[in-house]
Amino acid sequence: MSNTIGTLTNVYNFYMTTYAPKSSTPYDSHKKSELRSVYNSIVKMNKESPLYILDTSRSSQQFAVSIKENARELRNTIASLGGLDEEELLNKKVAYSSNENIATASYTGSAEESDRIPSYDIEVERLATQQVNMGKFLPANEPVALAPDTYSFDVRIEDLNYEFQFSIKPTDTNRDVQSRLARLITNANIGITAKASTDADGSSYLKMESNATGVKNGMSRIFKISDDRTSKTSGSVEYFGLDYISTPPSNAYFTVNGEERTSTSNRISLDRVYEVQLRGVGSEEGETASIGLKTDVESLTENVNTLVHGYNSFLEAVSEYKDNQPKSSRLFHEMSGVARVYAHDLTAVGLNLNLDGTLEVDGDTLRESAMSDDAKEAFSPMKSFTNSVLRKSNQVALDPMNYVNNIIVAYKNPGKNFATPYITSAYSGMMFNSYC
Repeated sequence: MSNTIGTLTNVYNFYMTTYAPKSSTPYDSHKKSELRSVYNSIVKMNKESPLYILDTSRSSQQFAVSIKENARELRNTIASLGGLDEEELLNKKVAYSSNENIATASYTGSAEESDRIPSYDIEVERLATQQVNMGKFLPANEPVALAPDTYSFDVRIEDLNYEFQFSIKPTDTNRDVQSRLARLITNANIGITAKASTDADGSSYLKMESNATGVKNGMSRIFKISDDRTSKTSGSVEYFGLDYISTPPSNAYFTVNGEERTSTSNRISLDRVYEVQLRGVGSEEGETASIGLKTDVESLTENVNTLVHGYNSFLEAVSEYKDNQPKSSRLFHEMSGVARVYAHDLTAVGLNLNLDGTLEVDGDTLRESAMSDDAKEAFSPMKSFTNSVLRKSNQVALDPMNYVNNIIVAYKNPGKNFATPYITSAYSGMMFNSYC
Protein backbone atom coordinates (compact mmCIF):
# COMPACT_ATOMS: atom_id res chain seq x y z
CA MET A 1 0.00 0.00 0.00
CA SER A 2 2.80 2.42 0.94
CA ASN A 3 4.57 1.68 -2.36
CA THR A 4 1.37 2.49 -4.29
CA ILE A 5 0.92 5.77 -2.46
CA GLY A 6 4.55 6.66 -3.06
CA THR A 7 4.18 5.90 -6.78
CA LEU A 8 1.08 8.08 -7.10
CA THR A 9 2.81 10.90 -5.26
CA ASN A 10 5.81 10.70 -7.58
CA VAL A 11 3.57 10.71 -10.65
CA TYR A 12 1.66 13.78 -9.53
CA ASN A 13 4.82 15.61 -8.46
CA PHE A 14 6.37 14.83 -11.86
CA TYR A 15 3.48 16.45 -13.70
CA MET A 16 3.31 19.37 -11.28
CA THR A 17 7.00 20.26 -11.52
CA THR A 18 7.26 19.64 -15.26
CA TYR A 19 4.10 21.17 -16.65
CA ALA A 20 2.78 23.61 -14.05
CA PRO A 21 3.87 25.97 -11.29
CA LYS A 22 4.19 24.39 -7.89
CA SER A 23 3.58 26.53 -4.87
CA SER A 24 2.14 26.19 -1.42
CA THR A 25 0.16 29.07 0.06
CA PRO A 26 -2.32 29.53 2.91
CA TYR A 27 -5.03 29.55 0.23
CA ASP A 28 -4.38 25.88 -0.58
CA SER A 29 -5.89 24.81 2.75
CA HIS A 30 -9.67 24.70 3.02
CA LYS A 31 -12.44 24.47 5.57
CA LYS A 32 -14.91 21.59 5.51
CA SER A 33 -17.59 23.95 4.21
CA GLU A 34 -15.38 24.92 1.26
CA LEU A 35 -14.68 21.28 0.39
CA ARG A 36 -18.39 20.54 0.64
CA SER A 37 -19.08 23.43 -1.74
CA VAL A 38 -16.58 22.00 -4.25
CA TYR A 39 -18.25 18.59 -4.05
CA ASN A 40 -21.71 20.11 -4.57
CA SER A 41 -20.41 22.04 -7.57
CA ILE A 42 -19.05 18.82 -9.09
CA VAL A 43 -22.40 17.07 -8.56
CA LYS A 44 -24.31 19.93 -10.17
CA MET A 45 -21.88 20.25 -13.07
CA ASN A 46 -21.96 16.55 -13.96
CA LYS A 47 -25.67 15.93 -13.50
CA GLU A 48 -26.51 17.14 -17.00
CA SER A 49 -23.10 16.59 -18.55
CA PRO A 50 -23.07 14.46 -21.73
CA LEU A 51 -21.14 11.22 -21.88
CA TYR A 52 -17.94 11.40 -23.88
CA ILE A 53 -14.73 9.55 -24.74
CA LEU A 54 -11.61 11.34 -23.57
CA ASP A 55 -8.39 11.86 -25.45
CA THR A 56 -5.91 10.38 -22.97
CA SER A 57 -2.74 11.01 -24.97
CA ARG A 58 0.34 12.29 -23.16
CA SER A 59 -0.08 15.80 -24.62
CA SER A 60 -3.69 15.94 -23.37
CA GLN A 61 -2.60 14.82 -19.92
CA GLN A 62 0.04 17.53 -19.84
CA PHE A 63 -2.46 20.12 -20.99
CA ALA A 64 -5.09 19.15 -18.40
CA VAL A 65 -2.63 19.26 -15.51
CA SER A 66 -1.11 22.51 -16.70
CA ILE A 67 -4.35 24.49 -17.05
CA LYS A 68 -5.73 23.15 -13.79
CA GLU A 69 -2.64 24.11 -11.80
CA ASN A 70 -2.24 27.46 -13.57
CA ALA A 71 -5.88 28.21 -12.79
CA ARG A 72 -5.20 27.36 -9.16
CA GLU A 73 -2.16 29.63 -9.22
CA LEU A 74 -4.26 32.49 -10.63
CA ARG A 75 -6.91 31.95 -7.94
CA ASN A 76 -4.26 32.06 -5.22
CA THR A 77 -2.82 35.24 -6.70
CA ILE A 78 -6.22 36.91 -6.54
CA ALA A 79 -6.81 35.60 -3.02
CA SER A 80 -3.49 37.10 -1.91
CA LEU A 81 -4.69 40.57 -2.92
CA GLY A 82 -7.06 40.85 0.01
CA GLY A 83 -9.28 37.79 0.03
CA LEU A 84 -11.89 36.08 -2.11
CA ASP A 85 -14.72 38.44 -1.14
CA GLU A 86 -15.45 41.11 -3.78
CA GLU A 87 -15.41 43.87 -1.18
CA GLU A 88 -11.93 42.91 0.00
CA LEU A 89 -10.35 42.41 -3.43
CA LEU A 90 -7.32 44.64 -4.08
CA ASN A 91 -7.42 45.95 -0.49
CA LYS A 92 -4.37 44.00 0.64
CA LYS A 93 -1.80 46.15 2.42
CA VAL A 94 1.75 45.82 1.09
CA ALA A 95 4.90 45.86 3.20
CA TYR A 96 8.12 47.60 2.26
CA SER A 97 11.76 47.20 3.19
CA SER A 98 14.15 50.13 3.06
CA ASN A 99 17.07 47.78 2.38
CA GLU A 100 16.22 44.58 0.51
CA ASN A 101 19.83 43.43 0.64
CA ILE A 102 19.29 42.90 4.37
CA ALA A 103 15.63 41.82 4.51
CA THR A 104 12.43 41.68 2.48
CA ALA A 105 8.94 41.59 3.96
CA SER A 106 5.32 40.78 3.23
CA TYR A 107 2.30 41.84 5.28
CA THR A 108 0.27 38.96 6.72
CA GLY A 109 -2.15 40.91 8.90
CA SER A 110 -5.60 42.19 8.01
CA ALA A 111 -6.64 45.56 6.61
CA GLU A 112 -8.34 46.43 9.92
CA GLU A 113 -5.07 45.95 11.84
CA SER A 114 -2.94 48.06 9.49
CA ASP A 115 -3.67 51.41 11.19
CA ARG A 116 -1.97 50.34 14.43
CA ILE A 117 0.94 48.30 13.06
CA PRO A 118 4.33 49.83 13.94
CA SER A 119 7.44 49.76 11.77
CA TYR A 120 10.54 47.74 12.69
CA ASP A 121 14.27 48.24 12.24
CA ILE A 122 16.20 45.00 11.62
CA GLU A 123 19.95 44.55 11.80
CA VAL A 124 21.33 41.15 10.74
CA GLU A 125 24.50 39.96 12.43
CA ARG A 126 24.54 36.48 10.89
CA LEU A 127 22.27 34.44 8.63
CA ALA A 128 21.15 30.92 9.42
CA THR A 129 23.15 28.42 7.39
CA GLN A 130 22.70 24.88 6.13
CA GLN A 131 24.80 21.86 7.03
CA VAL A 132 27.13 20.89 4.21
CA ASN A 133 28.92 17.53 4.02
CA MET A 134 31.75 17.34 1.50
CA GLY A 135 32.89 13.89 0.42
CA LYS A 136 36.39 12.79 -0.47
CA PHE A 137 37.95 13.80 -3.79
CA LEU A 138 38.49 10.56 -5.70
CA PRO A 139 39.81 9.88 -9.25
CA ALA A 140 36.58 10.15 -11.24
CA ASN A 141 37.28 7.51 -13.90
CA GLU A 142 39.04 4.93 -11.76
CA PRO A 143 37.20 1.81 -10.52
CA VAL A 144 35.76 1.94 -7.03
CA ALA A 145 38.22 0.50 -4.52
CA LEU A 146 35.46 -1.37 -2.72
CA ALA A 147 34.56 -5.00 -3.33
CA PRO A 148 31.43 -5.52 -5.49
CA ASP A 149 28.57 -5.99 -3.06
CA THR A 150 25.38 -4.45 -1.70
CA TYR A 151 26.23 -1.60 0.66
CA SER A 152 24.10 0.53 2.95
CA PHE A 153 24.36 3.49 5.28
CA ASP A 154 22.04 5.27 7.69
CA VAL A 155 21.02 8.93 7.74
CA ARG A 156 19.65 10.33 10.99
CA ILE A 157 17.64 13.56 10.90
CA GLU A 158 16.39 14.64 14.32
CA ASP A 159 14.52 11.53 15.61
CA LEU A 160 14.15 9.82 12.23
CA ASN A 161 16.47 7.20 10.71
CA TYR A 162 16.65 6.37 7.00
CA GLU A 163 18.61 3.50 5.50
CA PHE A 164 19.97 3.73 1.95
CA GLN A 165 21.03 0.61 0.05
CA PHE A 166 22.94 0.50 -3.21
CA SER A 167 25.06 -1.96 -5.20
CA ILE A 168 28.58 -1.61 -6.51
CA LYS A 169 29.46 -3.54 -9.67
CA PRO A 170 32.98 -4.45 -10.85
CA THR A 171 32.72 -1.98 -13.74
CA ASP A 172 31.60 1.01 -11.63
CA THR A 173 33.87 4.05 -11.43
CA ASN A 174 33.98 6.44 -8.50
CA ARG A 175 31.95 8.99 -10.45
CA ASP A 176 29.33 6.37 -11.36
CA VAL A 177 28.65 5.50 -7.74
CA GLN A 178 28.80 9.11 -6.55
CA SER A 179 26.21 10.10 -9.17
CA ARG A 180 24.04 7.15 -8.14
CA LEU A 181 24.23 8.16 -4.50
CA ALA A 182 23.39 11.77 -5.35
CA ARG A 183 20.19 10.70 -7.11
CA LEU A 184 19.36 8.20 -4.35
CA ILE A 185 19.65 10.79 -1.56
CA THR A 186 18.00 13.69 -3.37
CA ASN A 187 15.05 11.69 -4.73
CA ALA A 188 14.32 10.29 -1.26
CA ASN A 189 12.99 13.76 -0.26
CA ILE A 190 14.22 13.50 3.32
CA GLY A 191 15.50 17.09 3.47
CA ILE A 192 18.95 16.63 1.91
CA THR A 193 20.08 17.63 -1.58
CA ALA A 194 23.12 15.82 -2.97
CA LYS A 195 25.20 16.53 -6.06
CA ALA A 196 28.17 14.76 -7.64
CA SER A 197 30.74 17.08 -9.22
CA THR A 198 34.13 16.84 -10.94
CA ASP A 199 36.94 19.36 -10.53
CA ALA A 200 39.56 20.52 -13.03
CA ASP A 201 42.01 17.83 -11.90
CA GLY A 202 39.62 15.03 -12.82
CA SER A 203 38.62 14.22 -9.24
CA SER A 204 34.98 13.74 -8.36
CA TYR A 205 33.26 14.28 -5.03
CA LEU A 206 29.83 14.18 -3.44
CA LYS A 207 28.37 17.31 -1.83
CA MET A 208 25.34 17.04 0.47
CA GLU A 209 23.36 20.02 1.77
CA SER A 210 20.49 20.10 4.24
CA ASN A 211 17.38 21.89 3.04
CA ALA A 212 16.84 23.20 6.56
CA THR A 213 19.03 25.73 8.33
CA GLY A 214 20.05 26.24 11.95
CA VAL A 215 20.22 23.87 14.90
CA LYS A 216 17.73 23.12 17.66
CA ASN A 217 17.98 22.15 21.32
CA GLY A 218 21.74 22.52 21.57
CA MET A 219 22.41 20.06 18.73
CA SER A 220 25.48 20.54 16.56
CA ARG A 221 24.21 19.05 13.31
CA ILE A 222 21.05 18.60 11.24
CA PHE A 223 21.85 15.16 9.85
CA LYS A 224 24.34 12.41 10.61
CA ILE A 225 25.55 9.73 8.20
CA SER A 226 27.06 6.46 9.43
CA ASP A 227 27.23 2.75 8.60
CA ASP A 228 28.29 1.44 12.02
CA ARG A 229 25.07 -0.55 12.52
CA THR A 230 23.68 -0.74 9.03
CA SER A 231 22.00 -3.88 7.66
CA LYS A 232 24.20 -4.42 4.58
CA THR A 233 27.93 -4.18 3.97
CA SER A 234 29.59 -1.18 5.59
CA GLY A 235 32.60 0.83 4.40
CA SER A 236 31.03 3.22 1.91
CA VAL A 237 30.78 6.11 4.39
CA GLU A 238 34.51 6.04 5.09
CA TYR A 239 35.48 5.47 1.45
CA PHE A 240 33.37 8.31 -0.01
CA GLY A 241 33.75 10.58 3.04
CA LEU A 242 30.00 10.99 3.50
CA ASP A 243 30.24 11.87 7.19
CA TYR A 244 32.63 14.84 6.87
CA ILE A 245 30.92 18.11 7.82
CA SER A 246 32.63 20.88 5.88
CA THR A 247 30.17 23.59 7.00
CA PRO A 248 28.25 23.11 10.24
CA PRO A 249 24.75 24.62 10.47
CA SER A 250 24.24 27.83 12.44
CA ASN A 251 21.33 29.96 13.60
CA ALA A 252 20.50 33.48 12.48
CA TYR A 253 21.36 36.31 14.86
CA PHE A 254 19.67 39.68 14.41
CA THR A 255 18.13 42.57 16.31
CA VAL A 256 14.61 43.98 15.99
CA ASN A 257 14.32 47.56 17.25
CA GLY A 258 17.49 46.96 19.26
CA GLU A 259 16.27 43.68 20.82
CA GLU A 260 18.54 40.69 20.18
CA ARG A 261 16.90 37.63 18.65
CA THR A 262 17.90 34.28 17.17
CA SER A 263 16.20 31.90 14.75
CA THR A 264 16.92 28.56 13.11
CA SER A 265 15.51 29.93 9.85
CA ASN A 266 16.07 33.05 7.77
CA ARG A 267 12.30 33.39 7.40
CA ILE A 268 10.82 34.94 10.53
CA SER A 269 7.50 36.36 11.68
CA LEU A 270 7.20 39.72 13.43
CA ASP A 271 4.21 39.85 15.76
CA ARG A 272 2.27 37.72 13.25
CA VAL A 273 1.77 40.68 10.93
CA TYR A 274 4.98 40.63 8.89
CA GLU A 275 6.73 37.69 7.29
CA VAL A 276 10.35 38.69 6.88
CA GLN A 277 13.05 36.98 4.82
CA LEU A 278 16.54 37.77 6.06
CA ARG A 279 18.77 38.27 3.01
CA GLY A 280 22.20 39.31 4.21
CA VAL A 281 24.44 41.14 6.65
CA GLY A 282 24.81 44.89 6.26
CA SER A 283 27.93 46.19 4.53
CA GLU A 284 28.80 48.23 7.63
CA GLU A 285 28.13 47.85 11.34
CA GLY A 286 24.78 49.24 12.45
CA GLU A 287 23.22 49.13 8.98
CA THR A 288 19.51 48.26 9.26
CA ALA A 289 16.44 47.62 7.13
CA SER A 290 13.21 49.41 8.09
CA ILE A 291 10.08 47.29 7.70
CA GLY A 292 6.68 48.97 7.43
CA LEU A 293 3.52 49.37 5.36
CA LYS A 294 3.29 51.20 2.07
CA THR A 295 0.66 53.89 1.61
CA ASP A 296 -2.80 52.96 0.34
CA VAL A 297 -1.92 54.27 -3.13
CA GLU A 298 1.31 52.28 -3.29
CA SER A 299 -0.43 49.16 -2.00
CA LEU A 300 -3.21 49.46 -4.56
CA THR A 301 -0.84 49.95 -7.49
CA GLU A 302 1.26 46.95 -6.42
CA ASN A 303 -1.88 44.81 -6.02
CA VAL A 304 -2.98 45.76 -9.53
CA ASN A 305 0.44 44.93 -10.96
CA THR A 306 0.33 41.54 -9.19
CA LEU A 307 -3.13 40.87 -10.62
CA VAL A 308 -2.05 41.76 -14.16
CA HIS A 309 1.04 39.56 -13.89
CA GLY A 310 -1.05 36.59 -12.73
CA TYR A 311 -3.66 37.13 -15.46
CA ASN A 312 -1.06 37.45 -18.22
CA SER A 313 0.86 34.41 -16.94
CA PHE A 314 -2.28 32.28 -17.19
CA LEU A 315 -2.90 33.37 -20.79
CA GLU A 316 0.73 32.67 -21.69
CA ALA A 317 0.51 29.18 -20.17
CA VAL A 318 -2.64 28.40 -22.18
CA SER A 319 -1.22 29.76 -25.44
CA GLU A 320 1.72 27.32 -25.21
CA TYR A 321 -0.69 24.52 -26.22
CA LYS A 322 -2.35 26.26 -29.17
CA ASP A 323 -0.53 24.07 -31.73
CA ASN A 324 -1.51 20.65 -30.32
CA GLN A 325 -4.66 21.32 -28.27
CA PRO A 326 -7.43 22.92 -30.39
CA LYS A 327 -9.64 23.68 -27.40
CA SER A 328 -6.89 25.73 -25.77
CA SER A 329 -7.87 28.57 -28.13
CA ARG A 330 -11.40 28.43 -26.74
CA LEU A 331 -10.11 28.75 -23.20
CA PHE A 332 -7.80 31.59 -24.22
CA HIS A 333 -10.66 33.54 -25.84
CA GLU A 334 -13.00 32.89 -22.90
CA MET A 335 -10.51 34.27 -20.39
CA SER A 336 -9.35 37.20 -22.54
CA GLY A 337 -13.03 37.87 -23.31
CA VAL A 338 -13.51 38.74 -19.63
CA ALA A 339 -11.01 41.60 -20.08
CA ARG A 340 -12.70 42.74 -23.29
CA VAL A 341 -16.01 43.16 -21.45
CA TYR A 342 -14.35 45.57 -19.00
CA ALA A 343 -11.84 47.06 -21.49
CA HIS A 344 -13.22 50.63 -21.42
CA ASP A 345 -13.38 50.84 -17.62
CA LEU A 346 -9.97 49.21 -17.23
CA THR A 347 -8.35 51.70 -19.62
CA ALA A 348 -9.79 54.56 -17.57
CA VAL A 349 -7.80 53.46 -14.49
CA GLY A 350 -4.58 52.57 -16.34
CA LEU A 351 -5.00 49.01 -17.62
CA ASN A 352 -4.74 48.77 -21.39
CA LEU A 353 -5.89 45.69 -23.31
CA ASN A 354 -3.36 44.52 -25.90
CA LEU A 355 -4.29 42.90 -29.19
CA ASP A 356 -3.08 39.52 -27.93
CA GLY A 357 -5.52 39.64 -25.00
CA THR A 358 -2.96 40.46 -22.31
CA LEU A 359 -3.10 43.55 -20.11
CA GLU A 360 -0.51 46.30 -19.75
CA VAL A 361 -0.27 48.74 -16.85
CA ASP A 362 0.01 52.49 -17.44
CA GLY A 363 1.69 53.43 -14.15
CA ASP A 364 1.00 57.17 -14.34
CA THR A 365 -2.71 56.78 -15.07
CA LEU A 366 -3.02 54.08 -12.40
CA ARG A 367 -1.47 56.31 -9.72
CA GLU A 368 -3.58 59.30 -10.74
CA SER A 369 -6.73 57.20 -10.52
CA ALA A 370 -5.69 55.82 -7.13
CA MET A 371 -5.11 59.32 -5.73
CA SER A 372 -8.31 60.84 -7.13
CA ASP A 373 -11.24 61.76 -4.86
CA ASP A 374 -13.51 59.19 -6.52
CA ALA A 375 -10.93 56.38 -6.46
CA LYS A 376 -13.36 53.94 -4.84
CA GLU A 377 -15.92 54.42 -7.60
CA ALA A 378 -13.27 54.44 -10.35
CA PHE A 379 -11.88 51.08 -9.23
CA SER A 380 -15.28 49.42 -8.80
CA PRO A 381 -15.19 47.95 -12.36
CA MET A 382 -11.67 46.69 -11.59
CA LYS A 383 -13.05 44.68 -8.67
CA SER A 384 -15.85 43.33 -10.87
CA PHE A 385 -13.27 42.30 -13.48
CA THR A 386 -11.13 40.59 -10.81
CA ASN A 387 -14.17 38.75 -9.46
CA SER A 388 -15.07 37.56 -12.98
CA VAL A 389 -11.51 36.28 -13.53
CA LEU A 390 -11.75 34.50 -10.17
CA ARG A 391 -15.00 32.75 -11.17
CA LYS A 392 -13.49 31.67 -14.48
CA SER A 393 -10.32 30.31 -12.84
CA ASN A 394 -12.46 28.35 -10.35
CA GLN A 395 -14.43 26.87 -13.25
CA VAL A 396 -11.27 25.81 -15.08
CA ALA A 397 -9.73 24.30 -11.94
CA LEU A 398 -12.94 22.39 -11.24
CA ASP A 399 -13.21 20.79 -14.69
CA PRO A 400 -10.04 21.06 -16.82
CA MET A 401 -11.28 18.14 -18.93
CA ASN A 402 -13.83 20.51 -20.48
CA TYR A 403 -10.98 21.89 -22.59
CA VAL A 404 -9.42 18.58 -23.60
CA ASN A 405 -10.33 16.93 -26.91
CA ASN A 406 -13.22 14.51 -26.48
CA ILE A 407 -15.92 12.77 -28.50
CA ILE A 408 -19.49 13.10 -27.25
CA VAL A 409 -21.20 9.70 -27.11
CA ALA A 410 -24.64 10.59 -25.79
CA TYR A 411 -26.60 13.41 -24.21
CA LYS A 412 -28.53 12.78 -21.02
CA ASN A 413 -32.26 13.16 -20.72
CA PRO A 414 -32.69 16.67 -19.25
CA GLY A 415 -34.22 16.79 -15.80
CA LYS A 416 -34.32 13.00 -15.31
CA ASN A 417 -30.77 12.17 -14.35
CA PHE A 418 -29.01 10.86 -11.30
CA ALA A 419 -26.02 12.78 -9.93
CA THR A 420 -22.70 11.45 -11.24
CA PRO A 421 -20.07 13.12 -9.05
CA TYR A 422 -17.25 10.79 -10.06
CA ILE A 423 -17.02 11.74 -13.73
CA THR A 424 -14.26 14.23 -12.88
CA SER A 425 -12.16 11.33 -11.57
CA ALA A 426 -11.20 10.86 -15.22
CA TYR A 427 -8.81 13.76 -14.66
CA SER A 428 -6.78 11.89 -12.03
CA GLY A 429 -7.52 8.44 -13.43
CA MET A 430 -5.91 9.07 -16.79
CA MET A 431 -2.70 10.22 -15.12
CA PHE A 432 -2.39 7.11 -12.94
CA ASN A 433 -3.80 4.56 -15.39
CA SER A 434 -0.44 3.26 -16.58
CA TYR A 435 0.99 3.10 -13.07
CA CYS A 436 -1.68 1.02 -11.31
